[in-house]
Formats: sequence, C-alpha cells, structure tokens
Amino acid sequence: MGRAHEVRASKMEKTSLKKSKIYSKFGKEIYMAAKQGGPDPDSNLTLKRIIDRAKQAQVPGDVINRNIKKSTTAGAGEDYAPTKYEGYGPGGCTLIVDCLTDNVNRTFGEVRSCFTKTGGNIGVAGSVSYLYNYCSRLSFSGLTEDEALEALMMNDCEVTDIESDEDVVIITGEPGDLDHIKDTLVATGKELEFFEDQVAYIPNDYIELDEDHLAKLQKFLDMTDELDDVQDVYHNVLMPSAE
Repeated sequence: MGRAHEVRASKMEKTSLKKSKIYSKFGKEIYMAAKQGGPDPDSNLTLKRIIDRAKQAQVPGDVINRNIKKSTTAGAGEDYAPTKYEGYGPGGCTLIVDCLTDNVNRTFGEVRSCFTKTGGNIGVAGSVSYLYNYCSRLSFSGLTEDEALEALMMNDCEVTDIESDEDVVIITGEPGDLDHIKDTLVATGKELEFFEDQVAYIPNDYIELDEDHLAKLQKFLDMTDELDDVQDVYHNVLMPSAE
C-alpha cells in the first residue's frame, strides 16, 4: 500500500466527520489562537493558518467570525488548555489523543474509557510519543518532487524530508516552518491540491492489524470522535484502502 493511498484515506476520513464536530474543533482552535495572539489574521499567523484549514474543511464564515469576536469580549468564552493522552490500543498499536479542554478531569475520564472499552491501556506522558515525530506535514499534488524541491531551495526553506508517491508529494519539516513551506509552494503559481497541511505526530513506523483489532481500533476512533474535547487522534496503523 502506497503512502498516497494513506494520505487520501486520511483526507476522506476527515471530510466524513460530523459537521458539528468539525465546527467545534475549529471553533476552539480559532478562539484560543485569537485570544492568545490577537484577532487579526494578518498579524497572527497561527490564527491565519487555522482559518485557512477551517475554510478547507468548509467551516462557515459565521462560525469563524463568531469565535474570533468571542475572543475579544471580556468575560466571554472558556479557557481551554491543551492536553495530550497516549497509550496502547488494540493489537499493540500506539495512540496519541490531542485535546483542548476546560475540565481536565472530565476529559481524562472520557479518554481513558475509550482505551478501556476497546482493549487498550492509557499510559503516562511520553509512553509512546517518543515513537513519533512532531513535525510539519504537507502533502499535495500539482508539482513534481523536483519542482517542489527547487522552489523550497530558492526560498531558503529547510525541510527534513521530501518524497513522492504517484502524483502526491509529501514534505516534512520542523513544526514552526509550516507557513513558510506552504507559502513557498503556493507562490509557484501552480494549481495545487493540498491533502495535508498541519503540524502533527507522524509515527516512525507503521503496523498492520488483523480484522478483529482493526474493528476495535475503528471503534476507538468513533468513540473519541464523539468527544467534544478531542481535537485529533494519531496512530501507527496502516488503514485499509477505501478502494
């Protein structure tokens, strides 16, 4: 199975999430980014990047604007704290669950229940994250690997890895370099389609699971998808192709 299939499967999975979950996820990120760095996307690059991702996910403008406005209103809104849970799931796979929460005790209990009910075990901080690379990750079509590399070199963009699979180019870089890398690619003027554009935990190695463990992993993903505090879930399993 090629990496391009994994990339496309991931994109399909994200677009199939419930709209309310997507709106909640981006609403929290937009609110916190605007509250911490200011409501103007032109001077708050973190906010700008989140808004771009929200628009790609078809989040309505009123959801975006409402959360930006809420961040500027004294006494309005909640204070969300980022927290991360990690551990082992079905078949010995590794899992990292990223959250934004206003109640850590509640979130811990809900996430732990997801691990327990699918045969996994929640671990302590650092128990599996050392098996992942926290990095910028972009995958796209519209440029060849050589064209992308030339553009990056001309603009002094440092990347840790670049590869291609079929017509998809995959670039990995430092977490803080995401905007510079993407702006450089867009500046080529080519018509690009981005499949990934985020800072994420990428596993160093992938594993395959049998049918029974895959079903339990999917149950874990479905359960965490129902939790409002969960923003992203990362794992090291090669999921079956949708084809």
